[in-house]
Amino acid sequence: MTTRRDFVATAALMTAAVPLGSALAQGSEQIEALFVQSATGMTYDKASGKLVLRGVSPATIVFSDRPKRIAGHMDTKEFVPFWSEGKDSFAKDPPNATVSIFGEQALTQVVATLRNPVLAGDTLTYEVRVLQGEMPARGGLVSVFIDVIGMPMTPISYAGAARRRAYYYR
Repeated sequence: MTTRRDFVATAALMTAAVPLGSALAQGSEQIEALFVQSATGMTYDKASGKLVLRGVSPATIVFSDRPKRIAGHMDTKEFVPFWSEGKDSFAKDPPNATVSIFGEQALTQVVATLRNPVLAGDTLTYEVRVLQGEMPARGGLVSVFIDVIGMPMTPISYAGAARRRAYYYR
């Protein structure tokens, strides 16, 4: 059964990049989608649990793991409403993510659950619950690796066992 979420994601991905469209044109494909968002800086308020990404890229990268290896992107402004679409949305089952931050002295990796994204211009705010590591109060370049939609394919994935699957068909 194709849901509205699947249709929106398929349309976004198919128009995002020629290689993605070409890969899907070869027949029905099923992928488990992961997302990456990048920004030029971040701040974190531990008291409120708010992670603020400043200078966020206008494109959110979408890709799949083996065996399909499909890649593309979608507008970040379209990713935010996509978050809450469908009966099995991220709003109902928040994803885990690895937040990779360049600080003054070192690279910091933090695993967190993301909730309630709000985009205002090039500033993206998430409510986060830190699961592993220590989120710094501020940092430079940052990438957020949002875990798979679907059940994990590897035992080291942080995705929840009940995570939904994303299906993309042409």
